[in-house]
Amino acid sequence: MTDALRAETVRIAGHQGDEIEAYLAQPLADGPFGAVVVIHHMPGYDEETKEITRRFADHGYLALCPNLYWRQAPGASPDDAAAVVRGAGGVPDAQLVGDVEGAATYLKAMATSNGKVATIGYCSGGRQSFLAACSLTLDAAVDCYGAFVVVGPPEDLPLKMGPVAHLAGNLSCPLLGLFGAEDTHPSPEETAALEKILTEHHKTFEFHTFEGAGHAFFATNRPNYRPEAALAGWSKIWDFLGRYLSA
Repeated sequence: MTDALRAETVRIAGHQGDEIEAYLAQPLADGPFGAVVVIHHMPGYDEETKEITRRFADHGYLALCPNLYWRQAPGASPDDAAAVVRGAGGVPDAQLVGDVEGAATYLKAMATSNGKVATIGYCSGGRQSFLAACSLTLDAAVDCYGAFVVVGPPEDLPLKMGPVAHLAGNLSCPLLGLFGAEDTHPSPEETAALEKILTEHHKTFEFHTFEGAGHAFFATNRPNYRPEAALAGWSKIWDFLGRYLSA
């Protein structure tokens, strides 16, 4: 294994064959490697998300982050693109699933792929990771404090997304959930409700809730960042993906 990696912007076929931008990071070694579709948070396809994508490559995974806002705001800054998409009510669920499917197809076609793919998402991306895992055939999925899985957004938020917990019976793979005890979206009560639903459907999952952490505790560039919770969370992620994406 080498610590060399390559990261670059590529174009992939997303929902309904639309060509969209994506950020690819990969180890410069023979492989084969498991692969991860990184679903960016609501603030958008930003430098912090690209850093996370490179982190997966550094740990021996093919990683691809599709720009979910490319259609609405091609070439715009992450802040501007996020504002446009929020104003439109968010990314439609069908479009999200199509874009993730396109990213997974791209990763599986790479010469160094072992054919196994997981999703991971943060914030709105956590909900979307769960949605993708209930809509596509995946090998693993990670939900990092995904809001609005069990309940919809408050009326004062201009988001059209609804809860997706009713899809739990279709979950195609093991699920890892990482949450903050001080979060309100999702609240500990919401994650407990999701845990109950998954148990009733006899799904393979593990949830971890970190004390002293709220929403976005992985975000190193925000006041919400909690180093101890993030470090423990990354440890859970590496263990989980190691079990389900190995050749």
